[in-house]
Amino acid sequence: MSEAEPAPASAPEAVAAAVLDALNATDSNGTEALNATAKFVATPEGTALAYGSLVFMALLPIFFGALRSVTCSKSKNASDMPETITSRDAARFPIIASCTLFGLYLFFKVFSQEYINLLLSVYFFVLGVLALSHTMSPLMSAIFPASFPNKQYQLLFTQGSGESKEEIVNYEFDTKNLVCLVISSVVGVWYLFKKHWIANNLFGLAFALNGVELLHLNNVSTGCILLGGLFVYDVFWVFGTNVMVTVAKSFEAPIKLVFPQDLLEKGLEASNFAMLGLGDIVIPGIFIALLLRFDVSLKKNSRTYFYSSFLAYIFGLGLTIFVMHTFKHAQPALLYLVPACVGFPVIVALLKGELTEMFRYEETSPEEAETKDDSSDSEKKDQ
Repeated sequence: MSEAEPAPASAPEAVAAAVLDALNATDSNGTEALNATAKFVATPEGTALAYGSLVFMALLPIFFGALRSVTCSKSKNASDMPETITSRDAARFPIIASCTLFGLYLFFKVFSQEYINLLLSVYFFVLGVLALSHTMSPLMSAIFPASFPNKQYQLLFTQGSGESKEEIVNYEFDTKNLVCLVISSVVGVWYLFKKHWIANNLFGLAFALNGVELLHLNNVSTGCILLGGLFVYDVFWVFGTNVMVTVAKSFEAPIKLVFPQDLLEKGLEASNFAMLGLGDIVIPGIFIALLLRFDVSLKKNSRTYFYSSFLAYIFGLGLTIFVMHTFKHAQPALLYLVPACVGFPVIVALLKGELTEMFRYEETSPEEAETKDDSSDSEKKDQ
């Protein structure tokens, strides 16, 4: 998390890694230090408004993304299927993220920053439009009346023919999805040409919510491995080298939420931003979403672990802001978020005597669940 950054450039800029890699590789976790040449000094009111807005925006995708992840885990629609992170993936991720980060660092050292960002802008534009469209889809379904002529469409790509035919893409959508796509494209064009902070935040919130909804940890142990590894990754690259700072300053992309500290003075044209990287939202968020699904699996009609981890996130993020504001130096937010988000639910589980049950919880994909159901039905028929 960083206290301030200069105004975004107007040239089209984007990022080159996959969504989750980009969230951690370029960002995000408080890597951009204060601009030493900046003469702007934020007022206490402006600072409080900026920090409060960032905290509020960070909570939105975690809360709603976690709720949507419960539905997503039961979905059989190919477009809504979650991506499950295993313990092996979690162990390798900090290494992959570090290689990606250092690779981007070398790229910006060797090649022209302008040409790299120009090439990557198309990728990030498409990704942002799709993410925002997917985020808006449930809202549009609620807004449109039942009498709305909602036609169904299917985008199907296959390879081969006859019995060897294999599906490459099978995407089903409707008229409401097309409306979402048009609206998202307008926001995308706005961001592409203006780099306005509101458009940046719309894309950033969409990325974060989609990440929390669609990236699933298969169990609590995997979550601890992932958060522990990225804890070390974050601290090393922020405090140990200048690599992350250099990469973060090299381009502008919607991989962070920003809010102007001079909004009260300059209005929507404000240009001195406080920022929070999406990695500081998505990484703890997918762990919090896992705990919500664990709450649901207990069938006790309570959300104890979800709310305890959610409050822990608020505490950790508040502590990050306090330390950063006190010492006037950018902070790796995962340094404070990881112990809070893991420690609080573990303490609650110890007090309730459910620690073993928590770590034994194993989430299955919809295909695995269907296979188990079919096996159970076959056994019952045999009996």
